[in-house]
Amino acid sequence: MIVCLDFLALWSYELLQGSSQSSLGLYCCHAAHCYHRSRCDRTSRATAQGTSKSPGIPYFQSALIDKHNSVVTYSVTSHANHTSTVIFDMRHGLVCYKPDNQDSCFLRRMERLDYENVQSQLNKSEQQVWVVGNQTEKHTEFLGVLSGSRVEASTLQEPLQSLCQQASVYWTRRSDGPGKQRLIYFCIDICFPSNICVSVCFYYLPE
Repeated sequence: MIVCLDFLALWSYELLQGSSQSSLGLYCCHAAHCYHRSRCDRTSRATAQGTSKSPGIPYFQSALIDKHNSVVTYSVTSHANHTSTVIFDMRHGLVCYKPDNQDSCFLRRMERLDYENVQSQLNKSEQQVWVVGNQTEKHTEFLGVLSGSRVEASTLQEPLQSLCQQASVYWTRRSDGPGKQRLIYFCIDICFPSNICVSVCFYYLPE
């Protein structure tokens, strides 16, 4: 998975490499290696900033856009300063969620609305910033984790395989809610340029 470095990360990388001159913004990373941005010209980056502390809007998120492979990778930071990764892989029709505080990945099949939301991101220009405000449409989705449907990370395609190679991977199923007998374990809030923010909430289903 290609991840563009932010200013602080790149500055730290250059110090480790003994560089005396800064070249911020000229590199991106693949796994543990850094390359000149000319080798990563198939990706672009966009950011979204929330202007409200209301539920369902992330504090900050960035999107790495790979138009060649029809993949959008979101890094979403909550108000609690937890950063989760969400990958929309249009080519394989999958969405993958990786919370920062769990050694687990959660999969589901893309649906029509997913394709529309991700396409709105792919249509955004490079380095474009959009602001999430009070007029944003917000709604909640519930995904039940199928604990008996574990998937081997090695069977996934890139970039999902790299994201989940050290994690347990499970399929999820959309539902109307967990019911009174089930607890919601965590939620990931994500926003799209189509002016829609979604709180994706997970709970565990019985085997």
